[in-house]
Amino acid sequence: MSRYSVPIADRIREKKKRFLEREQSIVDATLQLLLENGIDSVTVSDIASLAGVGKGTVYKHFLTKTEILIEIMLNYEKNITEHLKEGIEATQHGDPGAAARAYFRARLEDPALDRLVQQLEVRFANDPSVAESMDELYAIRRTNFDALHQMIQHLIGIGLLEDVPPEFHYMACWALAQGAVEVYFNPGFRKIGDDRRALLDFISGIGVTMGNRGQLPRDKQP
Repeated sequence: MSRYSVPIADRIREKKKRFLEREQSIVDATLQLLLENGIDSVTVSDIASLAGVGKGTVYKHFLTKTEILIEIMLNYEKNITEHLKEGIEATQHGDPGAAARAYFRARLEDPALDRLVQQLEVRFANDPSVAESMDELYAIRRTNFDALHQMIQHLIGIGLLEDVPPEFHYMACWALAQGAVEVYFNPGFRKIGDDRRALLDFISGIGVTMGNRGQLPRDKQP
């Protein structure tokens, strides 16, 4: 069948599909190289080679390597958002620990990726050339915090969580996840070897219940 016999709309959709697939292959190749070699060791030529495209093709999708790195950060934050959305919905349907469980699963299912994104965020936090993209990242995060805030207020109201400012609860989860990633990569703890995955699961379990009502000392109870 001649391509001219295919409706224009179908040709446009197919072209867009190939474009998006190629763009995703570039992002995936970049992520693989970053995890293997570190941020500063990866070049656009390396990315093009692994993605199986020309260097010029990479620049058709992203003007700079930095744009690809920002895309990786945004994708990661959106993945956390999707996990939290599912967790919050499950909480609303009677599983009070679902949101915390979803958060830890999103952050700790791939500690190397989480650590990489943290490093990228530190690098770009005060870079004016990517300020707009960082604002987008922080906007996604604020939306997550707003949704968590409302959910936590409800759980406090029905007596399931400690009656402290709601942000104490989700910041405690953030701190625990940060610490878990640090422990995972800390050379001083390498002796746990294959148990590192089990350790992350154990930490996640603690995170799900750590804000439950009744854990504060009696003299700290509201």
